[in-house]
Amino acid sequence: MIDDAGTAQGASADQDSSADQNDAEQHTIAINQRLEGPSPAASVAMDMVKRGLPLLPVGMVIGAIFAELNGALSVAFGMALVLINFVLSAGLLSWASKISFAMVASVALGGYVLRLGLIFLAVWLVKDMSWVAMVPLGITIIVTHLGLLFWEMRHVSASMANPGLKPKISKKGPRPVAAGRRHIR
Repeated sequence: MIDDAGTAQGASADQDSSADQNDAEQHTIAINQRLEGPSPAASVAMDMVKRGLPLLPVGMVIGAIFAELNGALSVAFGMALVLINFVLSAGLLSWASKISFAMVASVALGGYVLRLGLIFLAVWLVKDMSWVAMVPLGITIIVTHLGLLFWEMRHVSASMANPGLKPKISKKGPRPVAAGRRHIR
C-alpha cells in the first residue's frame, strides 16, 4: 500500500515486526541462560548464618530474662527456624540458577511461599508444647529475619561486576594492576 507521500507502508510494518521479533529473541535468550560458577545466593546466606550464630546466646539470655527457660528455648527455636530458612532459600536459588534465570524467578516466588508455609507448620507443630513461649518465639522470628536482612545489606554488592558479597578491600593500598594496564588516579 502506498500513502500520500508515495512511500510503501508495508516495508515499515515488516521492519517493525522484525525488530520486535529480534527483541523477543534477545529476551528469551537472556531468560534461558543459566549461571556458570558459584551462586551468589549461597555465599550471602552462609554469611547471614555466620553473623546470626553469635547472636544466639544473646537472644537466649534476653528470652530467659522475659520468660525464663521457656523463653530461652523459644528464642533458640525461632533463630534456628530463621537460619534454616535462609540456608534453604540459598539452596533453592543455587539449584535454580544452574537451570535458568527464569527458573530462579519462579523458585524465588514459589520458594518464598513454600518456606513461609514451612515456618508456619513448624510453629504450629510446637505451639502446644510446654517449653514454647509464643511471644518470644514470634518476636524472635520477625526481629531475626528483618535484623539479619538489614545487617546483610551493608555487606552485599549491588553490582553485576561483583554479585553477592562485596569484595574485601585491603587496607594496604590499591590492588596490583594487571600487566599492560595503568592505574589512573
